[in-house]
Amino acid sequence: MNHHPTETTLSRRGMLLAGAGAGAATLLGQGPALAAPQNSVAQTGGARKKPLVIGHRGCSALRPEHTLASYAKAIDQGADFVEPDLVSTKDGALIARHENNIAETTNVADHPEFAQRRTTKAIDGEKVTGWFTEDFTLAEIKTLRAVERLGAMRPESKSYDGQFQLLTLEEIADFVAAESAARGRKIGLIPEIKHSTYFAGIGLPQEQRFLDRVAASHYLSTAPVIVQSFEVANLKWLRPRIAAYRSLQLLQLTVPLDMHPADVAASGGSLTFKQMLTPAGLAEVRTYAEWIAPVLQGIIPFGDATGKSGPLGKPSTLVRDAHAAGLLVSTWTVRPENSFLPTDFRGPGGDSARQDKACIEFMRRFIAAGVDSFFTDDPGLGRAAVDGTA
Repeated sequence: MNHHPTETTLSRRGMLLAGAGAGAATLLGQGPALAAPQNSVAQTGGARKKPLVIGHRGCSALRPEHTLASYAKAIDQGADFVEPDLVSTKDGALIARHENNIAETTNVADHPEFAQRRTTKAIDGEKVTGWFTEDFTLAEIKTLRAVERLGAMRPESKSYDGQFQLLTLEEIADFVAAESAARGRKIGLIPEIKHSTYFAGIGLPQEQRFLDRVAASHYLSTAPVIVQSFEVANLKWLRPRIAAYRSLQLLQLTVPLDMHPADVAASGGSLTFKQMLTPAGLAEVRTYAEWIAPVLQGIIPFGDATGKSGPLGKPSTLVRDAHAAGLLVSTWTVRPENSFLPTDFRGPGGDSARQDKACIEFMRRFIAAGVDSFFTDDPGLGRAAVDGTA
């Protein structure tokens, strides 16, 4: 399937997903600090001793994703980094939504003035129906409110439906800067540039806009920031252009599948994500990025190719191979509900029942496997797993 691996696409391929993420190279004091972008595992003397906890879209297990409430909760729980996924509005604002289709994460369907904008588009090779950020100005986006995408599974988060605005990158950076100052610790940001080739193809390239916002923001230009993408060309384009910002790093997102990154598919290339995860592929990734981020099952398999979950297996050689190539390793995404856990980590209740203690132990298996950071929908559990407090 030759397109960007959205959640829908990957779920069909049997992966237990959520967005993506990564971490940084050293911890100084109470907060995360990145080594210079040129640093690698080999140059800095090895992998991290204490992995970073990444708040996946904030604390998306308990608050609607990509809202101030979600980011605030993640920071309060001790997340080292929080993640804004970035998509573009019609007038070029970069806003935080996991996808440009906002049908499931906003109350846009309740706005009759926007009813005619519901449409079907081909996004990275997949037909998607809904409302799309590129068809709205920022002023129009600001009339909408966030809702919980997994409402049936996450009633606490759903209880906040309709309360919070959609955010720009600048608003998130200012909020995180304020939290950092108030708490006396650096809090990193790990933005993912979504659908890069698609947005460039409709005249809304995001990479230069992102750099412009970094240049205009004291926090974005000095705090730990990792830019992530499932595509390759945009990371390579960014590589020389972030040289002036020693706190910025790049992360290549991957899945262990014979799928092409969207930009590779669009250009007729042959590179697959699976090839990226070979020793030769990892060495190539290291020429333009500091981080590699495979999905959880790429590090410790569980389940089968049909998508049926199973017990947790033994770690693959991927972490060792990536470290040998000079890359730091993140993984995505740990969620606390039964539905997302290996069968031997599940507990009583249905698919939506939380298993906090089992989830912490699940995270610790990946820590033991040597990851340098991990994404989690509940950073409080991630903090407990890392710090040994539960």
